[in-house]
Amino acid sequence: MFPDRVLSGMRPTGKLHLGHYHGVLKNWVQLQSEYECLFMVADLHALTTAYDDVSVIEKSVWDMVIDWIAAGVDPSQATIFIQSRVPEHAELHLLLSMITPLSWLERVPTYKDQIDKLSNKDLGTYGFLGYPLLQAADILLYRGTLVPVGEDQVPHVEITREIARRFNHVFGKEAGFEEKAENAIKKMGGKKGKLYEELRTRFQQEGDVEALDAARALLADTQNLSHGDRERLFGFLEGGGKMILPESRPLLTAASRMPGLDGAKMSKSYGNTISLREDADSVARKIKQMPTDPARGRRTDPGDPEKCPVWQLHQVYSTEDTRKWVVEGCTTAGIGCIQCKQPVIDGVLAEQKPMFERAQPFLEDPTLVRNLVADGCERARELARETMRDVREAMGLAYD
Repeated sequence: MFPDRVLSGMRPTGKLHLGHYHGVLKNWVQLQSEYECLFMVADLHALTTAYDDVSVIEKSVWDMVIDWIAAGVDPSQATIFIQSRVPEHAELHLLLSMITPLSWLERVPTYKDQIDKLSNKDLGTYGFLGYPLLQAADILLYRGTLVPVGEDQVPHVEITREIARRFNHVFGKEAGFEEKAENAIKKMGGKKGKLYEELRTRFQQEGDVEALDAARALLADTQNLSHGDRERLFGFLEGGGKMILPESRPLLTAASRMPGLDGAKMSKSYGNTISLREDADSVARKIKQMPTDPARGRRTDPGDPEKCPVWQLHQVYSTEDTRKWVVEGCTTAGIGCIQCKQPVIDGVLAEQKPMFERAQPFLEDPTLVRNLVADGCERARELARETMRDVREAMGLAYD
């Protein structure tokens, strides 16, 4: 059984904003204390839609990593790395393309949706068609079992599962598999080996799921098995071949509650963002300039918070008492719109304060961020090499 391991990433497209923080980064910060996590700068993915203008990528890479650290991603807890610095991503993508039906890629829901949304770009490229396969390679390269996604991204995890299943079916039937599995059982020792065989029989003949779980736990607890033997026995347990690539599962994340300055979803394409590390004067100016309920044309006019974009930010940043004060003051014209906006300004600045503090050492000495990313890339490559060793062997490419 593969250990729980989280793989997630972002494309480097510029400085991150508070929508990224509330939608993704807060979740990463929580996950890093619960699982082994790898967080990837997906620079190869950036090329699938921005191949015609690569000027922003390099600066965006370093800005984004500093933003991650500012948000609380801890390099001592999680592995931070750059996708293109681990060439095994490209290799596994190529090898998986040999067995992935074209129709699987064409049916991914976001494929046609993105072509429609980005109609100004020429996306008639294999790179764009194949980006779900590259995503699958990203996950499978680290044998990632958990992929944090929103509901709209679940199909990408599903195609990853299908690709892993197909790969294991095609290449998991290694020559002499049963004989190697029987030899591996002997290595477990007499008592454990006998128990494994009993549990395997109960599962395969009686469909006893508890026996399956017990056998998996037994294998996970057996120390004197090589990685290859362990995976053979997991496959043998269920009547299949050697399990080379795991079937990942989605780790559903709550939808972001972060609205933009105009009330719509915060997005750079809408021009309604506040950056993670934006200057305090700029933050205050942007919020003070936010539109409010059109009914409040004058200070003395009462309003309706539900019709005001500022109210949505109060839902994120204000206490219940402050929200009650806003409702009372707005509906009775007891407070003006500038007064109403001040607690939001204070809330945003309070959230950003530790971000500036965490980012400052890396801004003062850029070699710090480059060194930690270099360490992360080496750690990622170690895991990637293990996977590719097994993949090459399964595909008949392990000869000298």
